[in-house]
Amino acid sequence: MRHVNTSFIEGFILVGFSDWPQLEVFLLVFISIFYSLTLLGNITIITLYQLDLHLHKPMYFFLCHLSFVDLCYTTTTVPQLLVNLQEHDQTITYGGCVAQLFIFLTVGSAESVILVVMAFDRYAAVCRPLHYTNIMHPFLCHTMALSSWVMGFMNALIQTGLMMAMPLCSHTLNHFFCEMPAFLKLACEDIEGTEVKMFVARIIILAVPAALILVSYVHIARAVLRVKSMAGRRKAFGTCGSHLLVVSLFYGSGIYTYLQPKHHYSESKGKFVALFYTIIAPILNPLIYTLRNKDISGAFWKVIGRGRNSS
Repeated sequence: MRHVNTSFIEGFILVGFSDWPQLEVFLLVFISIFYSLTLLGNITIITLYQLDLHLHKPMYFFLCHLSFVDLCYTTTTVPQLLVNLQEHDQTITYGGCVAQLFIFLTVGSAESVILVVMAFDRYAAVCRPLHYTNIMHPFLCHTMALSSWVMGFMNALIQTGLMMAMPLCSHTLNHFFCEMPAFLKLACEDIEGTEVKMFVARIIILAVPAALILVSYVHIARAVLRVKSMAGRRKAFGTCGSHLLVVSLFYGSGIYTYLQPKHHYSESKGKFVALFYTIIAPILNPLIYTLRNKDISGAFWKVIGRGRNSS
């Protein structure tokens, strides 16, 4: 007998971390602190970029976009989680669930493309330094940033549409937000065709960008090793190393969650991996990019000094 989605119009029950009630208070405090730090860190980067003209360079333009994506990424899921950790009624409406899934997929896919664009920027800076200004023209930068959002929107539209067409047998979602791998567990009939389509979309948005970044860094490593100055090598490796660390965190957790077969996906492990890329990674990104970055730290102290002088 074929079941249809119409019985789930009223919504879903999010199991969240109710299987571990002893962790809920700890998670509430931990997530509240990290969410506040995430907002502070990423808003600071965006504000500094807007206020300091010295940061109006392609690298910081894309970093500003990455910070905005991280803000959207974490805000899509964390407020709902914080509410559910405090209340017994852990439900979400069908429309709210679809919207959450769509926005999450959009910003997650956009971040995947933005990281590729940032790798291209580093490639141009290290491997084509004399032509860097001509290559990374403002028009190209804005076009690539817009393209990342368009690709994210298209991927989210495809996957969300496929999800809405799936026949579901339960309204209990064993996760703390509406995430696709958890949805696939609710399917009440063979959805191999749908899974294949989703897998292809994920390959395009995850594996292909990761491969492109890897290729760009092979060329960057070769170019850096040809630099005779140790100071020049350190500077190049320092800048590129920060990006590689962010890339490893993002694609490592993303590939683990989205590129494994449905029957291998563990909902319990998936929740904790999701905690990492929705809460911890968004606060690590601004720290990784700013702690050793003299331009951003200089802009920060300049703004602080300006604020003191004006008062």
